[in-house]
Amino acid sequence: MKPAAREIITPRPKMSLTIPPGMAPVEFFNSPANLKNLAEENGLFRTPENLLMYRKLIGHSIEFDASIILDTSKRILDPLGRPVRRDQMSRQQKKVWNQMTRISFDYMLEKYPDPAQHLILGGEASLDATWPLNKPGVPSIRMIHNHFMVFPMVDLESAKEANSADPNLTDSGHHSLFLRHLSGVYHEFLEILDLQILSPISTSESAIKLTGYPQGLPSWEVKGGAEKLKDQYFWYEYEQVLLGFLDFYRTFFSLVSTGDPQVPARANFPHQISEVLLDSGRFQRVARDLREQVIQDPLFANEIRWRPAYKQLLYRDDKGRLIVTISQNSVGNAITELLGIVVKRVEDESAYAEAEPALVGRLLEARERLREANIGEVIAAPSWPNGKFVPQ
Repeated sequence: MKPAAREIITPRPKMSLTIPPGMAPVEFFNSPANLKNLAEENGLFRTPENLLMYRKLIGHSIEFDASIILDTSKRILDPLGRPVRRDQMSRQQKKVWNQMTRISFDYMLEKYPDPAQHLILGGEASLDATWPLNKPGVPSIRMIHNHFMVFPMVDLESAKEANSADPNLTDSGHHSLFLRHLSGVYHEFLEILDLQILSPISTSESAIKLTGYPQGLPSWEVKGGAEKLKDQYFWYEYEQVLLGFLDFYRTFFSLVSTGDPQVPARANFPHQISEVLLDSGRFQRVARDLREQVIQDPLFANEIRWRPAYKQLLYRDDKGRLIVTISQNSVGNAITELLGIVVKRVEDESAYAEAEPALVGRLLEARERLREANIGEVIAAPSWPNGKFVPQ
């Protein structure tokens, strides 16, 4: 079977929220009132740092689908002023964030031990806080979030092939910027990272065979497997990957913006920026060409994200290895598309109702792991008021 991206159909319930007249849906979704409703109706667990785990009601998978966000909606009312990247979080927030990520991923590995049967992934996504709220493709909640999902392989195998030109697969064409025009210097720059647990691996080796994705992204194998997720040094290296990406992104788009090759303020790897990026003729040529395109084409210019946004993914490949990869996030597409999975959500209340008891049961099992870690408190939502599923 030739590798190809897949489009899967995921049933969802009917939305019960009423959006006030005159508001775009995404504007309402980012309001404090809606985020309060999200926590009350689908919240699972909250920590003192306001890290909120909740059920993705309009989600990607009915096997397992949950998110953790840094919920600052009560403290910061301006949606454009909320933290949207891990480097904007406090040290304590990052510590608990990493702990919740490890516990959630450990649960998925234990519940679904066979990579031939289930694809499991945890994806951290950030947004550009300057992106207009009503811009098509902007995620419904403008906060840093970590998304945990499981897909049965039998469902992916039976799904139809996705359109390879789907904007979510190509990030509206932005993938080509990094994968075709800057791939060599991008990989060379990230090779400067001093990593011991994360070992570089080509996507031709770590890609999911069914889909052939990820394609060309810098990737690393977690040497030592799941046990290393308990090692604090793994999380240090995981953050180094992000910091390297941020330096690359800021340097490139600063050059596009000003035409002036310079090391960004507060760069994490200033010497490597000078030696690898700014000394690269190709890096400067691509930036110059893009700058000219921005000047000439207002539609293209409107699609540029000048501030760094990213998707950092931890997934299990076909051989059972844990793989880390990172990509820019230009159109707010789902992290599943990095693995070649396009999700089409279809309102189907009966299909969702049939799957809901088992889905909620697994979410509550994962939540119990967090409760046992004594890092926060459970939330009694209407569908699980006493820790057990209650049909609504």
